Amino acid sequence: MSGRLVREGYSGTGPGAITPDGCAVEVYTRLPVGDEPDVIAGAVPAGSSILELGCGAGRVTHPLLRRGFAVTAVDESAQMLEQVRGARTVRSPIESLDLGDETFDVVMLASFLVHSGDHEVRDGLLRTCRRYVRDGGVVLIQREGKGRHADLPRERVDPAGYTVRIVSSEPVGDGVHSVHAEYEFDDARWTQTFLSRPMSKEQFEGYLAAAGLRVDRYLADDGVWVRAVPE
Repeated sequence: MSGRLVREGYSGTGPGAITPDGCAVEVYTRLPVGDEPDVIAGAVPAGSSILELGCGAGRVTHPLLRRGFAVTAVDESAQMLEQVRGARTVRSPIESLDLGDETFDVVMLASFLVHSGDHEVRDGLLRTCRRYVRDGGVVLIQREGKGRHADLPRERVDPAGYTVRIVSSEPVGDGVHSVHAEYEFDDARWTQTFLSRPMSKEQFEGYLAAAGLRVDRYLADDGVWVRAVPE
């Protein structure tokens, strides 16, 4: 399989396997699902076929399967995919995904992946979304919320008992920020450093247009989840 084996500017620390983008596999097996399955189910027809790009350890995959969606889960980390149960899994970088002539009712790009610090990577992600969404289908994209890079450091203590901290977000040139996050549980601690490119609504919509997509609607006032359609 071809693909990037390392990513400059991305790193992680803590027990267990760390993926090329700094994600700790065990962290993603521990994190509870949020409202993502509700948002997705409310935006697409029941029983849709979903291509989930960057599925990780299946945090969102598994609830979607329980809701009756047919999910093809894609990730470049074999260790992440080992945690996914019940879905068809494909190991591949998103940008170079090759599923032949297959298309899907829904293509999903979550986890703020659209904010990649690398223009070529971001454009490749969006081209993959466009390539695999069927005519009449939809693309669901998760964007960063307003203020994600401001008022730092900040932390959130989850009801499940762990703490997530966004420690810093430092500009490193060309509009890109280096973000440092921490995940602290009673028995272990992980860190992740990654690159993120903040973008305005206008910039985001321009990148979509370049990939042959347009916004159908923003799914909430915060603009985090976006439903896009092929041009």
